[in-house]
Amino acid sequence: MKKFLTVFLVAILAISLAACGSSNSGNGNSNATGNSNTGNDNTSGEQATTPDKIVMGFVPSQDSESIADTVEPLANRLGEELGIEVEGRVMTDYTALIEAMGSNQVQVGFIPAFGYVLANEQYDVEVILKSMRRGSGTYKAQYVVHADSGIETLADLEGKVWAYADPTSTSGFLFPASQLMDEFNIATTQDLQMDFFSDTLQTGGHDTAAIAVYEGDADVATTFDDVRTTLEEEYPDILEKLKVIGYTEDIPNDTISVTKELDKELVEKIKTVFLSLNEDPEMIQIMNEVYNWDEITTATDGEYEVVKKTYEKFKDSISF
Repeated sequence: MKKFLTVFLVAILAISLAACGSSNSGNGNSNATGNSNTGNDNTSGEQATTPDKIVMGFVPSQDSESIADTVEPLANRLGEELGIEVEGRVMTDYTALIEAMGSNQVQVGFIPAFGYVLANEQYDVEVILKSMRRGSGTYKAQYVVHADSGIETLADLEGKVWAYADPTSTSGFLFPASQLMDEFNIATTQDLQMDFFSDTLQTGGHDTAAIAVYEGDADVATTFDDVRTTLEEEYPDILEKLKVIGYTEDIPNDTISVTKELDKELVEKIKTVFLSLNEDPEMIQIMNEVYNWDEITTATDGEYEVVKKTYEKFKDSISF
């Protein structure tokens, strides 16, 4: 299905709070803060709060209906340590998670780098932690094609069908799009999607983007490195059938970010609890199952400057 510019703009700039959704949640669109206690003032000058319940928002990078059950022990552990009820809530997509944090329906978000930049710009969401994978705080996006497709270089992608997870995905969309626009002197994302590629397919997950190539529904998928290894159990020959033809520059890893409304003392407690999970193999295994995280470490806004610069280039290239 052709992805027009308006789809990209809505995903990037959407501000309708009604758009947020969740899976496996019994609370619907209720405000998760409930009756809250007044805490210290936050940095924006607004009154910070300690909520009666904290909601952690997730969007699976893989199409998993069981993610809510998977993260329940993590939510329970955090709740026990903080003395506050904690709920893990699965959102429909990254845009919904960002907007839910903007409306304070979700207080703690597991957001990729690009999503964090948008949430920070629109709602002053603050990054406090990030993931580590294989000892690294960065990763790359990759271009995956069918091994017998004859596609060998990025130039060969012209006229092909592009599958990606979500237009707010850092590795699924932002960095590959930026790289292709630079390399082939493409002015806008609309030109990239409608002229360079013959068609695009938004799949909702990195794994489903790769599967679209595996099954012949798309010619190339842009995913995190290396999504194929997460699919070997279901598709034993996927490393043979799909090959990688290129990578983007380094991307900062996914974040754990918090809303501006949270009391700063509570934020520090949340950070401390998450860092303590590094000593708990069961908790780290949960993060590995959900997002392939091996460790959690501290993070600052400055580490995401490369993503902000890439996003600024997109904003300048888009014709409103």
